[in-house]
Amino acid sequence: MNVMSSVMRGARRLAHADPNLVSHFLPPSLRCPSRSPAPLLTCRQNRKFASKQVKGQKKDQKNPKVKAKVDKQEVEIRQRMTAAALAEAMNKDFDHVLEALLNTSVDVDPLEPDSVLEERWIKEVVTRSGMKFRWAKLSESRERPNRDAHRRPPADPSSLVPRPPVVTIMGHVDHGKTSLLDSLRKSQIVSTEAGGITQHIGAFLVQLPTGEKITFLDTPGHAAFSAMRARGANATDIVILVVAADDGVMNQTVESIQHARRAKVPMIVAVNKCDKPQADPQRVKQELLAHDVVCEEFGGDVQAIHISALKGDNLMALAEATVALAEVLELKAEPSGLVEGLIIESRTDKGKGPVTTAIVQRGTLKRGCILVAGKSWAKVRFLFDENGRAVPEAGPSAAVEVVGWKELPSAGEVLLEVESEQRAREVVEWRSYEEEQQKLQEEQSVIELKQKVHLEEYRKERAGLTHLSWRQRKSALYRANKTKYAVRPSERTQRDELSLPLIIKGDVDGSVEAILNILDSYDAQEQCQLEVLHFGIGDVSENDVNMAETFGGSIYGFNVAASRSIQQLAAKRGVPLRLHNVIYKLMDELKDELSSKLPPLLSENVLGEATVLAMFDVSVGKKKVPVAGCRVQKGQLDRRLKFRLIRGRDTVWEGSLVALKHHKDDVQTVKTGMECGLSADGDVDFRPGDTVVCFEEQDAPQVTSWDPGF
Repeated sequence: MNVMSSVMRGARRLAHADPNLVSHFLPPSLRCPSRSPAPLLTCRQNRKFASKQVKGQKKDQKNPKVKAKVDKQEVEIRQRMTAAALAEAMNKDFDHVLEALLNTSVDVDPLEPDSVLEERWIKEVVTRSGMKFRWAKLSESRERPNRDAHRRPPADPSSLVPRPPVVTIMGHVDHGKTSLLDSLRKSQIVSTEAGGITQHIGAFLVQLPTGEKITFLDTPGHAAFSAMRARGANATDIVILVVAADDGVMNQTVESIQHARRAKVPMIVAVNKCDKPQADPQRVKQELLAHDVVCEEFGGDVQAIHISALKGDNLMALAEATVALAEVLELKAEPSGLVEGLIIESRTDKGKGPVTTAIVQRGTLKRGCILVAGKSWAKVRFLFDENGRAVPEAGPSAAVEVVGWKELPSAGEVLLEVESEQRAREVVEWRSYEEEQQKLQEEQSVIELKQKVHLEEYRKERAGLTHLSWRQRKSALYRANKTKYAVRPSERTQRDELSLPLIIKGDVDGSVEAILNILDSYDAQEQCQLEVLHFGIGDVSENDVNMAETFGGSIYGFNVAASRSIQQLAAKRGVPLRLHNVIYKLMDELKDELSSKLPPLLSENVLGEATVLAMFDVSVGKKKVPVAGCRVQKGQLDRRLKFRLIRGRDTVWEGSLVALKHHKDDVQTVKTGMECGLSADGDVDFRPGDTVVCFEEQDAPQVTSWDPGF
């Protein structure tokens, strides 16, 4: 083997010295190609001779170890980046950036979170942190085209035709507004109103004997329905202000005047209840002067008609005054083209689904029209008049119920007709997008404000530490906040304050709006928190009961029903279900429930007083017990109740008695004028001249301080 090795080494040396010479001694099969300058022993055929490792020869590494590729975290950087922004992009804290900049030419002591870093130091921090960077892409947000629907431009005067006036009857509650309408259309509306008060906007078309048509809106007079009255004033041409001759100008009368003035609508005053013996129409007109309503007899331009809605007196004079004023106003509208109108009420009907009451202001509304209102749209399936009869179309000034809404729009929304369902969806999507953007803007402004406050607090906290190095500053902040972290409250905390969560359900949008407006005036949050969990239109559902049970709340329904199964479910789960038809009764029950949540007030009832005359000791077994000799000045002393010892103006002791004696007998009570001896529970220092008061503690129910104005 050694010989073979020597031969091989010699052959190698010879091959390196003169390759051509060696090739003469080898057969053709073992020769390397002449064009290849490679040494002889590197040919493929000769590799079989290296079958065994020779001493000193390295072993071939068949499976060399390859280092696993590590995916570095990628950090998005940009020009003029602040230290805080860089830390956030790296998912690190601000101090990590400072540590990465140590041993560089950057002075880290004056660096703050809002300090702007140079580009090379941004890259340096990322690289030193074992990460890689990439530049942020500049993206331009393309502005979304406005796809909203708008009212049409004013019509050509030649295409306008006369239209009936829209008249709103307004005034104080119980002044006879609905009775007036009742007499005008010879129907019984009052009998259908709960509690005799109107709680919705009613819209009716009245045809007078002379042939003229007038659309009347009856608005609620109660204080709770201010928003409905405002809507009524905005949709109308003429306001009839009903004032009771025996009652005069009241709160809602003044509010109705303000609504009419704000909407720039002319007024007619109807002085009602003139048939009553205590009626004084002149006083009503004089009271109206204080609110800048000047009647014609005082030199003004407001017509005042004396009527009796109950007996039907002088109603034709009121109708003629209305028609005359409408002629002066020259009310006209365009009956063709796309429909425009105003929703004055909306509700959910069991058989019809979402239903709205609308006043048509322009165009002719027909079945099949595509309408948009707010963030909902409809393909009109049916139109109904005030009597529930289906009508094929409704022209300007007509009040109709519209059926076919995909979702229920809010009362007060503008009603617009569009060309197609696709266009309606575009409008709704745009309005939803616009509302979302507005919310985002509001939230962004709140976030920016909080960030500003936080930054100011941060700077204030660090103001006294500017002279320290960043290590010393970090140590000082840790020591200052160590106790704060130790006593940090847990995330799940038990609420200590009292609260009443509510779910509000109403028959129409206006009713829910009125109730929410009242709840907005709640000002007793320090007594009990009032929270509206959910509000909606329609009957009480199983979801409402589930939500009320989850949050421990109550369900209040106005003019809605709850099926027997829902009532049983609510009773089983202990959910209070309170359904009402009259709004002030609903508010009374809400006030009672709020009061029941409050803890009772502890009150004292003084039963008697006695004066200490002398002190003496009585032997009880081997003990001497101090006894106060007293005389009862008023009332009586009862041993079972509590006692208080008063010296001058100070209370020295309060507690119960061990014994109460009259002469040598143990007694329960001692009355006025009698003398007694009493010993207290504990070491009490009685002195002659002290006053002993006997009292009992009573729990008095607490009443909420909130006054909704009913």
